[in-house]
Amino acid sequence: MSVLSRALPDEAATARLAAAAAAAALPGDLIALHGPLGAGKTAFARGFLRALGVAEEVPSPTFTLVQTYDAAPCPVWHCDLYRLARPDDAAELGLEEALDEAILLVEWPERMGPPPPAPRLDVRLAFAGGGRAARLEAHGGWRARLRALADAG
Repeated sequence: MSVLSRALPDEAATARLAAAAAAAALPGDLIALHGPLGAGKTAFARGFLRALGVAEEVPSPTFTLVQTYDAAPCPVWHCDLYRLARPDDAAELGLEEALDEAILLVEWPERMGPPPPAPRLDVRLAFAGGGRAARLEAHGGWRARLRALADAG
């Protein structure tokens, strides 16, 4: 299994799916959060970070571009690349170097150009009915871990 689709009727369902992803995540992983404005990318990031024990406020990093969090098992970089004009701007943030020790949660990952060679989980969020839907696509080491997310309810 390398693709998983899930209905997300409310924010609690998004948080449960994010928590399942956090439980499976490892240092060096890229979690790429795709979707239009308001689709739930930051809500997913908040659920992910809460599941890793981050108790502090988790704002959208729209203006700071990157927020870092001390979490277990490793630091997490939460990035919002919406305001970047070109992929070279993303390279200046040091995201690929961060993968040496951290997990990257990246909103608007298409703005970073081709993804780095890291285990990657693409989370595509969309509006669906009165809620949201998620399509998760696993790459590299995430292929074996995607099955754990299938049971997240």
